[in-house]
Amino acid sequence: MHNRSHVRFWSHAAIIAALYVVLTHMQNILIPNSASFAIQCRLSEALCVLALFTPAAIPGLSVGCLIFNITFAAALPLDWIVGSLATLAATVAMWGLRGCTVKDFPLPALLMPALFNALLVGWELSVYIGGGFWLNALYVAIGELIVMLIFGTVLYRVMKRRHLDALLFG
Repeated sequence: MHNRSHVRFWSHAAIIAALYVVLTHMQNILIPNSASFAIQCRLSEALCVLALFTPAAIPGLSVGCLIFNITFAAALPLDWIVGSLATLAATVAMWGLRGCTVKDFPLPALLMPALFNALLVGWELSVYIGGGFWLNALYVAIGELIVMLIFGTVLYRVMKRRHLDALLFG
């Protein structure tokens, strides 16, 4: 990686991390605890779509999730690790699946945040609050699917139609 592209990569990662943190905190201010319920709809999770356009989204979103969880008073230490690992795994999978589409739509990639968060955060919730792993995993998956299939899809379509993917990351 050339020096200029290295700087660009890390600049994108930092901006994505900052966006994730700010958007998640703003959501919690406007709609208290909506980004931390069992069926949580963190609208900032729609930014995972950026992993379809740039690998900088992988560290950006992972660090953004970590920073939010550390700075959110209700988040517990296990969430700092597990939530960030779920985001890391989901965005790595999304980057890997970016070319896999169903009728020109990256459906398999958009399902990855629901899968990894359901498994990892579902387990974490079972440790912290009980309720059974599968029920917690289902709740987490529902929230992620809502965000990714509605807001993530809108973001993806806007990025493609307006050629923002090429403009920002090309």
